[in-house]
Amino acid sequence: MTRWLDEQEFRAWLGYRRMRLLLDAQISRDMHRDSGLSDADYDVLSALSSRANRRCRSQELADRMLWSKSRLSRHISRMEERGLVTREECETDGRGAVIVLTPGGMQAIEEAAPLHVASVRAHMVDLLTEEQITVLGDIAETVLEHLGGRLD
Repeated sequence: MTRWLDEQEFRAWLGYRRMRLLLDAQISRDMHRDSGLSDADYDVLSALSSRANRRCRSQELADRMLWSKSRLSRHISRMEERGLVTREECETDGRGAVIVLTPGGMQAIEEAAPLHVASVRAHMVDLLTEEQITVLGDIAETVLEHLGGRLD
């Protein structure tokens, strides 16, 4: 027997879905307008810039982004053409590659990050109360834990 959503659950589910779509679209538009970066560019640059050595195995990066290795490889090629990253052979695995943040990539993320945070604040964070932010964080952790994911 199907356990249908009640009115409150249905409202929450549809609201979340619509909010996510509109919020992602708005923040993506802002990021592209402000920095010329796509969401994927920003995700790659931010993942690399958060590491002390500014590098990451391609498979680890693909896993983090929930992408196939071939999709990541094509995207990294486009980012290489723009001077944001380079690709090096992995010293411990001849078949693997390491993606390395370039100085140009570091400059791009440093310039984009404040504008990205301003967009996130304007379109979500500053609209919510402190209590709502706490509850949203708790919800995210609960669902991510169930799905085997992490907040980072």
